[in-house]
Amino acid sequence: MKYLNINRIYHGDARVMLKQIRPASISLSVWSPPYNVGKEYERAMSYDEWTSLLVDVIRLHFDILKPGGFLAINIADILCFKDDSLPKIMAENVTRRKVSITKEQVLETWAKYPNCSRKQIAEIMGCSEQTIDRRVNGNNVRGGKYSTQTRVKLVGDLLEKAAYESSLYLYDRRVWVKDPSWENSRWHTISYRAIDEFEYVYIFWKPGVTTVNRSRLSKEDWINWGSRAVWNIASVRSNDDHVAKFPIELPRRLIQLFTEPDDTVLDCFIGSGTTAAAAIIEGRSYMGIDKEQKYVQLANQTCHNAFSNKITIENNRKAEESTILDTKFG
Repeated sequence: MKYLNINRIYHGDARVMLKQIRPASISLSVWSPPYNVGKEYERAMSYDEWTSLLVDVIRLHFDILKPGGFLAINIADILCFKDDSLPKIMAENVTRRKVSITKEQVLETWAKYPNCSRKQIAEIMGCSEQTIDRRVNGNNVRGGKYSTQTRVKLVGDLLEKAAYESSLYLYDRRVWVKDPSWENSRWHTISYRAIDEFEYVYIFWKPGVTTVNRSRLSKEDWINWGSRAVWNIASVRSNDDHVAKFPIELPRRLIQLFTEPDDTVLDCFIGSGTTAAAAIIEGRSYMGIDKEQKYVQLANQTCHNAFSNKITIENNRKAEESTILDTKFG
């Protein structure tokens, strides 16, 4: 069988392309899958199809990872998971009411006019029928239709179960604290729920000897983030070329922690190519996969830019060293 070459970005479905990677060749796989939160590239995928995608991709990693290698998945919980089984009860958000009428006032008026219909009570109180219905029944009514309620869906258990069934074991987890959503909004959220300001990095291990080499990081890096569970990394300021970019510092840290120079780093949801760029900067080989041709092209351009920047940095460093030597011995 002809295997995929390293230092390339491939167009295709990860579930197909992963089967074409040489067994036991990947030291670290870093990727962030679709989050099932309704982005444009996810809309054709149901929740069951999404979970099936994650399970299949995780399962296919067992063969391609080196013994002792790692799989790092960056993902967030689904904060607005639609659930038809939830009661369709509307929270009484008094600070957002356009009409100040309370449930007690409606009941008092109805007791005074017991033979009136809901429409007549609304006319008496100077409001809509929907307001009467919301105050009395707590129904989440939108234009006469009942809206599906949402809840928070935790995804860590899904990943852990899929990994364990594939003989990959949870080694560690980190929390990436990013910039909070709606940070410029006055009220942040309309309920008691917290704003979205962090994601997880779940790190799975393939059984085998893992070399722990603390010299990969400086003493300061070990203190500041290497041995810390919480990473504070600013979000990407502009997603103009891809709607779901993570900052390059995130894969850089994982690459520095879990790989040696010349190891191969994989991202099977490569997107804009951030993981590959981080691998290039850190002197590792890379491999990327994406099902969208436009993102394959974007990732290739990102890699080209990373190579160019690295060459420029290396040339500047050599020039500085040469200048120092000339000054010292010239």
